[in-house]
Amino acid sequence: MTKRNRYTPEFKSQIVLEILKEEKSLSELASQHGIHANQLRQWKNAALEQMPQLFTKENKKQDQLISDYEDQIQNLYAEVGKLTTQLSWLKKNLALKTRKERLDLLDWEDSQLPIKAQADLLSLNRSSLYYKPVEPSQEEIIIKNRIDELYTKHPFFGSRRIKEHLEADGLLINRKAVQRHMREMGIEGIHPGPNLSKRNMQHRIYPYLLRGLQIGQPNHVWGIDITYIRLERGWMYLVALIDWYSRYIVSWELDQTLEIDFVLEAVNHGFSQARPQILNSDQGSHFTSPQYTNLVKSAEVKISMDGKGRALDNIITERFWRSIKYEEVYLNEYTSPREARKGITKYIDFYNHTRLHQSLDYQTPSSVYYSS
Repeated sequence: MTKRNRYTPEFKSQIVLEILKEEKSLSELASQHGIHANQLRQWKNAALEQMPQLFTKENKKQDQLISDYEDQIQNLYAEVGKLTTQLSWLKKNLALKTRKERLDLLDWEDSQLPIKAQADLLSLNRSSLYYKPVEPSQEEIIIKNRIDELYTKHPFFGSRRIKEHLEADGLLINRKAVQRHMREMGIEGIHPGPNLSKRNMQHRIYPYLLRGLQIGQPNHVWGIDITYIRLERGWMYLVALIDWYSRYIVSWELDQTLEIDFVLEAVNHGFSQARPQILNSDQGSHFTSPQYTNLVKSAEVKISMDGKGRALDNIITERFWRSIKYEEVYLNEYTSPREARKGITKYIDFYNHTRLHQSLDYQTPSSVYYSS
């Protein structure tokens, strides 16, 4: 039986600091240290949750409460049988959880409930838990970067036409590989499929509410979308909420995965500043998920979704993606997530407050957004 790795608090702290510095991607750190990316993410989340306690006077009391709670857990495991414990653990933690949420529930250092048992209870594929992330090859990065350029310029291109252009550039690749790369990047051609990410057919598709609508003031309609941001040795994903009247970027987030959390964070941040009457998106799985739709509806905001195969339904957001990529991303080779975050932060500030827009009579988005 393989001995379970044990890591000291000092080691975990050092890893969390490396993650927060964003000098390397999560996959790079996971590969470097031989630790699963999900475990690294758990350490980071735990550190962020406990950080406020460092600045309070209640540390001792909190430590005692934690110690008492841990003692109760130990007593509980001693009193009940294995089957009862597993069923109770499953009932408490599994209900209505997404795969990411179930992954986050894994306790790699639990000596009483092995990872194999936890994976079975959480309906997770055990083989995928021990997969060690491999950094993408230079060939894969080149191909995905070129796909991104083609898709940004021609969002109506599907996998067939992208394959033809790649081959014209001397990049020999079959269509299935192109489709796989596009799925991993979170994009599909506007025709014949949906605009950004693969739809979940089990989730409700909301109607498009903007046809013939005159948008006459800020916070009438916002758009939300996700795009691929390339790095020197990988990539990140950018989600943005845009006020369609003023072109103002209300909120945005960057992440290294396509998990839904960063989308929800961007929406929450946007709603903390203002609430639109309508929030428009494509029919991607992020925007049809209950986590997203329930969040939007709870804010009393109407949900609108692009029609299938309609390139013009999201034209304002598509124009912003072209602007940020041609004016910032393609001009810089980001060497790390931190560098990408710094560059995009600077560009969005420029876009909102300095860049004059012809469609706004050569005013800035911020001046139009805040003056109306």
